[in-house]
Amino acid sequence: MLQTGRLRLRPPVQQDLEFVLDMYSRPEVVRYIGKGEVQTTREQAAARIERYGSLFGPASGVWLVERRARGAADPEPAGFALLKPIPLSDGVSGQQDETEIGWHLHPTAWGQGIASESAQALVEHACAQGLARLVAVTHPDNAASQAVARRLGMTYRGTTRRYYNTVCELFDLEL
Repeated sequence: MLQTGRLRLRPPVQQDLEFVLDMYSRPEVVRYIGKGEVQTTREQAAARIERYGSLFGPASGVWLVERRARGAADPEPAGFALLKPIPLSDGVSGQQDETEIGWHLHPTAWGQGIASESAQALVEHACAQGLARLVAVTHPDNAASQAVARRLGMTYRGTTRRYYNTVCELFDLEL
């Protein structure tokens, strides 16, 4: 688990299923993620939680981001922050040794600095784990995520097809 002044980042569990289903069933959330497909079933949400849980290692994971409200009995889920190996596109040669940082937020958490705060916690975690470099990729139209990458101090490297079998905007950060 990781914490900031107002956030807690923890591994997702099956009890998060309703939040995961709600968040990833929204077209406005998934439009810039992968193929932009909404998930519509509890089974899909459960599989996503299981997949996210399988990515945890010393320097990797997909964390559920929660707001730690003062006086609230339970933290409120806000989205996910990720630090994981980034998949190379088909036909790209070379060893896969790059680590991706990213964020997916519920619309109720947009515009509150939660993506930047949770991502900064992951940058610090990556440094503590000895990682040397992080990359972030965004859909070319996702100006909000590009702004988060810049707030983290990431350098824009241009448009690429190196990852995920698609065109994306590439940012990196030397740690």
